[in-house]
Amino acid sequence: MREIMYKAKILIVAWSLLPLAAWGQDVDFDRYFTGGTLRLDCLREGSAQGDTVWVEHWIDRRSDWFGSRTQLIDPFDNGDYRVEMRDAESGRLLYSRGYSNLFREYRDTPEGKTAVKRFEEVLLLPMPRGMVRIALQKRDKEMRLFDQAVVAFNPGETPLAGNIILRDADLYEIHGDPSVKLDVAFVMQGFDADTAYYNSTCRRMARLLFDKEPFRSHRDDFNLYFIRGEAGVDYNALGSDRYAMTFNLFQLHDVLGDTPCDHIVIVLNNEKYGGGAIYNFYSVTSLHSMAEYVLVHELGHGIGGLADEYVDENLSYADLHLHAHEPLEPNITNLVDFQGKWQSMLPAETPIPTPDRADVPRTECGPLGVYEGAGYADKGVYRPVMHCMMRDYAPFCPVCSRRLEEIISLYTR
Repeated sequence: MREIMYKAKILIVAWSLLPLAAWGQDVDFDRYFTGGTLRLDCLREGSAQGDTVWVEHWIDRRSDWFGSRTQLIDPFDNGDYRVEMRDAESGRLLYSRGYSNLFREYRDTPEGKTAVKRFEEVLLLPMPRGMVRIALQKRDKEMRLFDQAVVAFNPGETPLAGNIILRDADLYEIHGDPSVKLDVAFVMQGFDADTAYYNSTCRRMARLLFDKEPFRSHRDDFNLYFIRGEAGVDYNALGSDRYAMTFNLFQLHDVLGDTPCDHIVIVLNNEKYGGGAIYNFYSVTSLHSMAEYVLVHELGHGIGGLADEYVDENLSYADLHLHAHEPLEPNITNLVDFQGKWQSMLPAETPIPTPDRADVPRTECGPLGVYEGAGYADKGVYRPVMHCMMRDYAPFCPVCSRRLEEIISLYTR
């Protein structure tokens, strides 16, 4: 650990935070950014006892910036971590995005309580014109974000590493300029090239994505790209047989090359039930017969930052949301600060908590309320409806749909 800490100290730059009001939301993209994309390959190492993060590689992605050029500041207080880019001279906030990673879940496992492990993170940022400072933030015990490390980047002076492969997607469905679309890159793991089976599977994934609301109504707001490649995904992540994830983020982004990707979906060429997702990182599905639900459920996590609403107290992180602070995810609550959740959406006179409704079919959401049992815990965590895509593959409830609509709007304005 000594070597890791030394490396991190070299990268950390002292910084005094300005009030958020001093930064504002209105950033002139052309003034501060070149229109290209900067890739940060980061490493995070630690356990529940603490962790260290640093930038391992700075890479010019050699592609146009595919994110929004007007919605540069993340308006959502979601994700266990956040990246912020600030102008080095003025301290003005230029860009931010919240995200999560596998380390956050690992530290709540029995192994993660004490065993130190290393995790890869890849952050894609607009390429700045001048010197900036990039803050890698995490949350403290009060769930407040703070700068864990601040690193300087100076175009033309900071050494860049690696070569990005310029490549075209095998198949794609394009509806317009990537900067005003939500770009989803499908990495197809375990598929041979130029086969009818591969092509039909790609089309099946597109069909399954747009088969469910609210994605169906926003088909024209998406661009889809399909790329064959080895993403390093395997089952049994963090000890759960159905949890299919990758620990190889650098490899995954090498496969993507310069492909636009506001979000990544990894499709496994097998029929074993399973999947997974990390908010603003990637989602995973197989070709199981339930893929039509698994894919959309995982996108609820990956794109929307939604929590699981089902109960599974056998999971090592079943008490993830049982703490003195309101969960970050918009679709669950422990009633610590319910006003900040969906209270304003409730019909008048709705009891809080709301008694379960056994008469609601599992294929329907049922009336909006505050129903106990969510976020893996049987007691103490509440969900908006009896049944939802995030619980048992019913349609997305009004609370989940609202957040997904907000996220789609963030990338398409």
